[in-house]
Amino acid sequence: MARINFDLQQLQAFLAVAERNSFRAAAEAIHLSPPALSRRIDKLETILGVKLFNRTTREVELTSLGRVFLERARTALDDLEAAMLGISEVSATRSGSVSVACVPSAALYFLPTVIRSFTDQYPKIRIRVIDEAADIVRSSVASGEADFGIAFMSAQMPGIDFEAIHDDPFVLAVCSDNAFARRKSVRWRELGTERLISVARSSGNRQLLDDALSKAGFDPKFALEVNHVATLLGMVEAGLGVAVVPRMALPKSHTALVGVALSEPYVSRRLGLILRHNTALRPAADIFYSHLRAAFNQRSGTSVRKRTSSP
Repeated sequence: MARINFDLQQLQAFLAVAERNSFRAAAEAIHLSPPALSRRIDKLETILGVKLFNRTTREVELTSLGRVFLERARTALDDLEAAMLGISEVSATRSGSVSVACVPSAALYFLPTVIRSFTDQYPKIRIRVIDEAADIVRSSVASGEADFGIAFMSAQMPGIDFEAIHDDPFVLAVCSDNAFARRKSVRWRELGTERLISVARSSGNRQLLDDALSKAGFDPKFALEVNHVATLLGMVEAGLGVAVVPRMALPKSHTALVGVALSEPYVSRRLGLILRHNTALRPAADIFYSHLRAAFNQRSGTSVRKRTSSP
């Protein structure tokens, strides 16, 4: 096999262009002249034997092979940094990247605060958030697209470790002028006269809810179904009915809606951090993972539960 002989300066030049989509901006960022930067990229492409960028007079974009090489180049530089600094060293100069897949409710109402505090401490670590449904979060982690994920799980998934960090109960979302809005809690059997609306059966939240209600002997009839919780809350706000949603999906500061606790049965989802089984996190991802755990601990006032794994 032929030896691939390129240096760190060429990798750094490649990353600078890939992240800015501009040779001029990249050259300024790493203090090179545009011709010198272009020579480094040309040499790297010659060594690899592939074209990394499509270049015109107006724009620069990665080729499909360039996008593949981008993730591998980032990983290589992160691993090299860990070898040089030591994996236990944590400082404000630490750089790298982390990809986290997250269910939308956590991404919208919890993750921004965590990212803000993290970037204040580690400003050079780049973060990519994949905000998708729980099944896509799990598949992103399983495939390696995401370093780790934040999602809920009702059962173990092969090859995935799950660390429960938050119990997120389902609540009744009602308009503030609804009679239930003045109650501390509502029993499921009291909803018989209400017009119930819900997310579709394909939703992980709906599947979890249907399973729990079936076991308790309830079979609610939903008058309206939508695909997303955000749309569902909009329907409630418009006066089309009441809905059952995870507590995290309905902020307490909402100006028009109120979340009322539901009982008999009490139904909740276990939100947690998910990892590929027996896979060590890259340095930057490991730091962010630990930061998230600490933030959830502080939010709940308890320690996270022990990670469970599947073979």
